[in-house]
This record gives sequence, C-alpha cells and structure tokens, in this order.
Amino acid sequence: MADSGFQSPLIDFFRRGEVARDIRLLAAQGAFAPRAQEQIALLVLLSDDPDPEIKLASAETLQALPLEPLRGFLTRSDTPPETVKFFAERGIEVPPGAPPPAVAVDLDAPLLDTLSELPAADGLSELPPEPDPADAAPKALSTLSVLDRMKLAMRGTREQRSTLIRDSNKLVSAAVLSSPKVNQSEVEQFTKMGNVSEDVLRIIGMNRSWVKNYGVALGLCKNPKTPPAISMHLINRLTEKDLKMLANDRNAKEVLRLMAKKLMAKGKH
Repeated sequence: MADSGFQSPLIDFFRRGEVARDIRLLAAQGAFAPRAQEQIALLVLLSDDPDPEIKLASAETLQALPLEPLRGFLTRSDTPPETVKFFAERGIEVPPGAPPPAVAVDLDAPLLDTLSELPAADGLSELPPEPDPADAAPKALSTLSVLDRMKLAMRGTREQRSTLIRDSNKLVSAAVLSSPKVNQSEVEQFTKMGNVSEDVLRIIGMNRSWVKNYGVALGLCKNPKTPPAISMHLINRLTEKDLKMLANDRNAKEVLRLMAKKLMAKGKH
C-alpha cells in the first residue's frame, strides 16, 4: 500500500483498514480532509485501494489538485519524503532547495475542498459540556449518520466537538482530534472528561505537542481511564501540590497513587 509517511489520528484509522467503504470513497473524492496534510496522505493511501471505484476516485482527485499549492506543499521541509517521492513518480517533481511558489499554502485547509455543507444539527451546540452519562444520547446527535458526525467533528463548533469527542464511533472522535480547530485548551478539557474513551486519552498522550502543556499532562494523570504507560511517564512532571492531590485521589489508579507518594518521599518535587 502506498504511504505518505504522515500521521494523525484520522490517518491512522485509514492506514489500519478500519474505515468503511462509503467513508473511504468520500475521502478518495477529496472529502474528510481537515487540512492539506490529511488530504494528501489520504489520497496517497487510497491510490492503491483494493476497491477499483475508490482507487479511480483517488486518481481523479489527485489529478484535480491545484498544481501551484501542491508544489508549495511539496517544497516544505516538513513534507515527508515518501510524499515527495510519490508525486515525483507521477511527474510532479520538486528539485531540492526549490523556492516556495508565490501562492502561499494554507495548511489548515485541504488543497481541494469537496466536503459538502455541514449537516443541520439544531440544538447540538447548546448541549452542556459533559451531560450525565446516564442520559440518553442527544436527539440532534443520534439522528446524524457517522458521515455527518465526522463532518461536524472536523468543521463544527467547539461545543459540537465537546460532544463528539465522546462518540461511541472511534472514527468520529479521531476526526475531532484531527480537526485544525482543536486547540490546547480543548484538549485539556477532553482529558478531564469522565466519559471519553481510553483510545482518545491514548491519542492525546502520544501527541508530543499536546503533552507539553502542563494542564494536559495533569489531566491525563488524573483521569483513571488513561493507560498507565502514559500517566506513569507524565507523573514525573507534576508539581508537589499536584502529586499530593493525586496521592490522595481515590479515583486515581492505585499504581499512580503509589508512584505519587514515592516521588514525594524522594523530595524530587
């Protein structure tokens, strides 16, 4: 399978083959790409999809990409070599050290936007940040298809992302975490939610940029759903005050409480 070398929560699902055909087809047509990196990575992955229709759609979308923005993307130092090689083999070659084109590349948007308008979800943005887990699923959300929930996850409001990050479909929550609209403050709030999945917390904990934020690291340590391999790595960064709080937190995992007490005893914080 062709691979761009780029990674994101959304791309990883496609790479593992965990995405239904209808979503793969729309991605091959240019949709479901929150930013340029995801779009290019998805099209590269789907360029040799075993489904002939998806493979053809990917080829047509690749052909339709605007050339100058694409060249600008390929000249960036952070563009994976696998991506540069993929396009060079298809006649779009960028010499090493080539100057960037006059047209700037907006990395927070796809190079070719084919996503249809967002679905109507009246009332969804008015939901509280974290409803009682015992409550029934919000009607506005439950009536939407996976495809529409993914659209809102990538392009919707902060309030909608706060709801969709707790979606039972892993692809939807991955789309939230791949959205260019998500910021550090939102991620910190996600770590404090009691009903997000372990997968969401694992994805956050493996993102170096996010865990540099102290609030995110603390939230991961405090959340009992966080995989121990992640929280045990981050606990060394906590202040004495937060270590003390964690050591006395009955909701925290026992192994984490013991580690907090051990660190306090050593006087490292």
